[in-house]
Amino acid sequence: MASPYILTKSDLLINVMQDSPRAAQLLTEYGLHCLTCFFREFDTLEMGAKVHGMTDDELDNMIKEINSQLKKEWKEQEQKKSKSKITNSK
Repeated sequence: MASPYILTKSDLLINVMQDSPRAAQLLTEYGLHCLTCFFREFDTLEMGAKVHGMTDDELDNMIKEINSQLKKEWKEQEQKKSKSKITNSK
């Protein structure tokens, strides 16, 4: 069983977009429109957040909230998979 994607402030933005499109989508909800930024290939999440005026506390809180959301969605998907396996085995 795979584990949920875990976002860190040292992640390169391009890697976040490639590894977890959902995390990238959640970043845009926080005003970080990194998907269209040229610097996404070079900047970390922390660098991008600082450019957009986020404090360390705001960045840490955003990461916690996004990781919590990703974990919740991952658990829901795993539960659906488990239910599907049970239903299909009957």
